[in-house]
Amino acid sequence: MRRIVLAALLAALAFAVPASAQNFPTRPVTIVVPFAAGGPSDAMARILAERMKVTLGETVLVENVTGAGGSIGVGRAAKSAADGYTISFGHLGTHVANGAIYKLGYDLVADLDPVVLLPSNTMVLVSKNAVPAKTLKEFIDWLKARPSPAAAGTAGAGSGSHIAGLYFENLTGIKLQYVPYRGTGPAMNDLVAGQIDLIVDQLSNSIQQVRAGNIRAYAVTNPKRIESAADIPTVDEAGLNGFHMNLWSGMWVPKGTPKDVIAKLNAAVVEAMNDPAVKKQFENLGLQMPPSDKLTPEALGEWQKAEIAKWWPVIKAANVKVD
Repeated sequence: MRRIVLAALLAALAFAVPASAQNFPTRPVTIVVPFAAGGPSDAMARILAERMKVTLGETVLVENVTGAGGSIGVGRAAKSAADGYTISFGHLGTHVANGAIYKLGYDLVADLDPVVLLPSNTMVLVSKNAVPAKTLKEFIDWLKARPSPAAAGTAGAGSGSHIAGLYFENLTGIKLQYVPYRGTGPAMNDLVAGQIDLIVDQLSNSIQQVRAGNIRAYAVTNPKRIESAADIPTVDEAGLNGFHMNLWSGMWVPKGTPKDVIAKLNAAVVEAMNDPAVKKQFENLGLQMPPSDKLTPEALGEWQKAEIAKWWPVIKAANVKVD
């Protein structure tokens, strides 16, 4: 009897550790997007979630948790169970810049494990149609001639749109009045309505409104023209040399998530990004795929640390304050 009990116990122990990874997932997985529905981060996450469920064999949900430049949503994910069922979606703003701006209740590196680097989004300088300028040079002249700073929409302090705005200010000497939203989706609604003057926005968020004639685009912040928006000049072509910025995105999970679970999530995302239908959707949004050798969890971890080293001094020098 003792041998039978011992054998049963050993068998149970043998399967206890790998079972979660072998069977993962057995219920829906949630991607926490730290911005409002309808924005560029939300759009990318939903495209990936729809394809990931094919590989994982379970529903992949998208939960929008907004506020404080995305830091509330990231915190919600970071403090979740380390079992792979909660994924933190974010980008340069949420997983790099926020650490230099907010007093976070979590550490962006110590409390999160990287999963995969996602496509990057070229920024584009857009304005409401009521602005008289037709070219980037005319727009800069219009901004400089204003008696008060123009209103620039952002997704909050430290967001990609905010960092890009600070970079624009630094290169031009222009001062902007930042108007924070819970995402660039809501900010875009106000730009179309003429309630704000401009956004240095992700191309994927602006391109449909530009094509519909609802807003005006001046230049993309990329050294080369974007194939899906080839009619929009680069900042170098338009006269603002060096204003280059791409907003990269990524996925993380709570620290301590089993490595084989992370590997399964990584494989599901990579497979999704290699799907021709997904690639086409991303191309239509102006998104640029990361190199294949940068799709490992380790590559994202190294990239995030390098970006922290690059951007924190810039942000702190700008003395960014949280209202």
